[in-house]
Order: sequence, then structure tokens, then C-alpha cells
Amino acid sequence: MAAKQMKKGLGRGLDALMESVETQEHQGKVLTLSVYEIDTNPDQPRKTFDEEKLAELAESIRRHGIVQPLVVAPKGQRYIIVAGERRFRAARLAGLKTVPAICMEAEEGALQEVSLIENIQREDLNPVEEAAAIRFLMEQHDLTQEEVAQRISKSRPVVANSLRLLTLPKSIQTLMKEGKLSAGHGKILAGLEDKKQAEELGKRAAEENWSVRRLEDTLRLLNANRSRKKAGDPYLRRMAGAFRSRLGARVAINGDQQKGKIVISYYSPEDLDAIYEAILGREEA
Repeated sequence: MAAKQMKKGLGRGLDALMESVETQEHQGKVLTLSVYEIDTNPDQPRKTFDEEKLAELAESIRRHGIVQPLVVAPKGQRYIIVAGERRFRAARLAGLKTVPAICMEAEEGALQEVSLIENIQREDLNPVEEAAAIRFLMEQHDLTQEEVAQRISKSRPVVANSLRLLTLPKSIQTLMKEGKLSAGHGKILAGLEDKKQAEELGKRAAEENWSVRRLEDTLRLLNANRSRKKAGDPYLRRMAGAFRSRLGARVAINGDQQKGKIVISYYSPEDLDAIYEAILGREEA
């Protein structure tokens, strides 16, 4: 029955999922569990924990205890954390031997989804961890971007932009995990086709502590310079146009006024003959 109710709650967001647990008979009751019989969740999307913030939470727990119980699920003779790993780690750091917890019983897939959604909705994952959690949720539960967006209460474009962060070079993802680049920086860099350029700009932005606006302005300037360079020398453009008119063929001038190449294109023997005649005149028989 518990599993059936939990399955029905999927797709309605974390609050609905948690409510379905708390209203179940014999569930929602707060238990006191030994920290030694609780295991962390290997599918937890958060891979790094801020040691300073963890120490602050541990001090708060020493003074006031754990205000919000952990949510756990039975696994054999032990329990696995569904929600509250940070509180659990801080409790152990504070020296607690027992912690308050609510025990959930549901299908493993449903518990996994609750755990992932709980972490994503708390908004304290770094951007790369959040993106990886969203991708894992989609792959494990065969969800579309629209479906996962509904589950985590975000728009589909937000989900799409988050997933694009996983296409960034690993070095840039590391900078985002370390908090040296934001999701805003990542969104801009992920839009670049040239991954080498993305990596170089990302590293520079981190080293020089650029704002997202500064990164946007730098890219705009680089693109403008590239466009001017691509446009070339006005004098050479006019000359290439004159060659095209005279020869009746495609002509490109590669280089500058000091040195370069003139490339004349032809696509048939007839084109070649016409170019020859235009340059050298008709050959007398």
C-alpha cells in the first residue's frame, strides 16, 4: 500500500511526495536511530560538502539539536538516507550518537526520485552537481526535460540550460564546482562552439574574478573583432569585386596589401577557358 501511494505521488513535486509519506499509517512517526545503523545514499547528487558550513551546522546542532528529522528508508537491517545527509554529517561531527528520523517505505525507484528531487529543490548544490542530478533523474526514470522540469518545479529552459553545463570542458566544470564560476558564466561558455575558446575564457574569468556581464562584454568584443577581420581590407574587397566582374568568376584575395594570394575558382573546362581568354585574350589559330 505504501509503495502504491508513493508511486501515485511521483511527478507532483517534493512536497506532494513527502505529504504522501507523512499521511501513511504507521509512517511519519519520528524515530530515534543510532548514527551507526544509518548509511549515506550512494546516489546522492552532492559530492562535495563545504567544511566551514558543515562545522557551523554542527555547532548549531550541539546547541539546539536537530530541528528537522532526517528521512530514511529501511535497507535490510540498516537504514539509508533519503533526505538530510548534510544534517547527518553535521550530527556526527557534533558527536551525536543518535538522530531523529522519519522512516519511509516505498519502491526503491520512488525513494531514489524523492532523494534526488529533495536535493535539487534545496538549491544548495553547485551548478554541475545539479545538472548531473537532473540528468541522472532523467536517465533512471526515463523522463523528458519537460517532465523533469515539472517534478523539480523549474521551467524547461532552466533544465535545458542546466544540462548544457555538462558539455563544458572538465576544467571549467571543476571551476564551477569550486565556486569560482557561476551557472551564469557556464551558460555563456556552453553556448560557444569552440570548446578551446570556452576553456581559455573560463579560466581567465575565474582567475580575474570576472562578473557574468564582464564575460558577456569580452565575448561581444571578440566577436566584433572577428567580424571586422573576416570582412577584410576595403581596398582588397573592391579589387576582388573588380576581378570578379572582369573574369566572370569567383575571386578571393587572401592576405593584405603587402603579401597574399589571389584565388580564382572555376567549375568546368568551359569556366577555365573563359578565365584564360579574359586574362590573356583569345588565342589566335
